[in-house]
Amino acid sequence: MNKWKIVAAFSLLVTCMGLCASSHAADAKPAPLRALLLTGGCCHDYKAQKDILKAGIESRANVVVDVIYSPDTNTSPALPIYGNPKYADNYDVVIHDECAADIKDIDTVQGVLAPHKNGIPGVNLHCGMHSYRTVKDVCTELKPGTNDTLWFDFTGLQTCRHGAQKPIAISFTDKAHPTVTGIADWTTIHEELYNNIAIRPT
Repeated sequence: MNKWKIVAAFSLLVTCMGLCASSHAADAKPAPLRALLLTGGCCHDYKAQKDILKAGIESRANVVVDVIYSPDTNTSPALPIYGNPKYADNYDVVIHDECAADIKDIDTVQGVLAPHKNGIPGVNLHCGMHSYRTVKDVCTELKPGTNDTLWFDFTGLQTCRHGAQKPIAISFTDKAHPTVTGIADWTTIHEELYNNIAIRPT
């Protein structure tokens, strides 16, 4: 075999290897999102809920959920993240499912908020909206941007309490919006409707 045939064969081999590598790269799944689920505290079965949420999320999306859970059943659950503002380093999102309404220490709340202030998104479930209330009267509208409104400024909503459990009718005002494609108006089972005092302009 002359040298030109050897060069041509080698070039063909390199090309084939490159195409195979490209094909494998295209077939590879993207890395999963890393979510941190914080849970525990008063009023709900967080012991069971943590496992239900982890399994449900991971079975429906390319997400790995790590759980930090406190077995405390009061409104001041001793989550081990307290005092560590870097608790969410290396995560893509934090899911707040804790009931921590009586964690009022400003430094502690600032530490919980630190990852979000640094750009890590947060998802708040139910009691996660009513946690970290640093002011006694949450049902009077508060001026944003103070130590009294740290959590409300984060969620974008000053929420006061919820009413009795009753069915809630859900209707979509913009049925053409892509986020509600295929979803029709519906009525819930007995659920708690939150009473909201103010929506932040942001």
